Amino acid sequence: QTAGQTGEQELESLVLKLSVLKDFLSSIEKKALKALQEMSSATPAAPPQPLSRKAKSIPVQTFEVKLDTTLGDLTKIGKSQKYTLSVDVEGGKLVVLKKQKDSQEDWNTFTHDKIRQLIKSQRVQNKLGIVFEK
Repeated sequence: QTAGQTGEQELESLVLKLSVLKDFLSSIEKKALKALQEMSSATPAAPPQPLSRKAKSIPVQTFEVKLDTTLGDLTKIGKSQKYTLSVDVEGGKLVVLKKQKDSQEDWNTFTHDKIRQLIKSQRVQNKLGIVFEK
């Protein structure tokens, strides 16, 4: 074989692979479009169908926490108050709830796209820092 024939064979092989890839992407696109149409046509009261038997919904987790008012340094323990922290993994939300006097509640909801970083303290085992956007 000459170098020219080898190059042509490689090019043909590449074109064939690209064609297969294009067909594969097209089928994925059709499946995604069909799934979106099914989701939008479904009644809101109906829960989404799990993709497989392995897929399990992640329940909302709630924790009693102390909010440390010391900023920046996870090793210091500043003045703290008790809060309830709810984590909704599937909904992508973090809710910080503070009970006030007269059974009033004050809460802040943070969406997953506002959370920039989680920092686990190396000195205090049960301390976690959360860095938010802004």
